Amino acid sequence: MQTTYRTLAAPAQAEFKDKGSRFIAFAYPVQTEEEVKQHVNRLRQEHHKARHWCYAYRLGTDNNRFRANDDGEPAGSAGRPILGQIDSFGLSNVLLVVVRYFGGTLLGVPGLIHAYKTSAAMAFRAAEIVEKNIEKITHLQCAYPQLSEALRIAAQYQAAVIHQDLQLDCRLTLSIPLATHEACIAAWLETRAIQILEPETQEHSE
Repeated sequence: MQTTYRTLAAPAQAEFKDKGSRFIAFAYPVQTEEEVKQHVNRLRQEHHKARHWCYAYRLGTDNNRFRANDDGEPAGSAGRPILGQIDSFGLSNVLLVVVRYFGGTLLGVPGLIHAYKTSAAMAFRAAEIVEKNIEKITHLQCAYPQLSEALRIAAQYQAAVIHQDLQLDCRLTLSIPLATHEACIAAWLETRAIQILEPETQEHSE
């Protein structure tokens, strides 16, 4: 079972030139499609004189959410080569945008594929790639006297509190590494005073 994934620690950038055309690659760590839109729209504004803003992304740790966009380049000549580099580097929760300034000379489909592939690879080589835990969101409930024990167990299994509602009873939302998730749940349940409300509602990547 996969318990970690590879992504970028921070944005990175690289540039490739061919026959007067400039291909500027921008790589970003992202979590949602909304973040993807924000980055692409900002680059369109910042590089409004460019000819194309081609991109690809892959989200989630199941590798099922992805897109490759040629943005007016010949079909398959831009987005797919970029996505291919995301997969070649084994990355997820990543967006890569290549901004092209046309140099006046047509490169042809093979030339475009090479340019987009090369610029994407250059950006990833310039980036810091990190390995992060795949985590699950879990909700629990306990009486106030049991809160310290619930938090002690959470810390033991590297679970992070992302929301808490402390009133007559305590309701916590935690993000737990997949590798320790089952053991953490078992430890809470062993107390007989901590109730798991939704033990595995969704996957979460930090």
